[in-house]
Amino acid sequence: MTRRPKTPAETPSTATDRATSSARIVSCPQCHGDSVYAPSNPYRPFCSRRCKDIDFGAWADESFRVAERGDTDPDTGLPDASSRLQ
Repeated sequence: MTRRPKTPAETPSTATDRATSSARIVSCPQCHGDSVYAPSNPYRPFCSRRCKDIDFGAWADESFRVAERGDTDPDTGLPDASSRLQ
């Protein structure tokens, strides 16, 4: 019995090519550098573990927070600048 050659659909490189061709390049929310937004990047939308950890640390230190209803300017409905921590 002879083996038939693999077709392009069966090669491992085509799966990788498909993943990278559908990948988008986005701006990293932390450093604003290029970041691959695809399943191949475990830190997405961040470019690296370092940027992801910095962002997580800011939330843990309460440098970021979700605005409460009382934190909005009654005239504009926008978040009150004086209540923002960062």
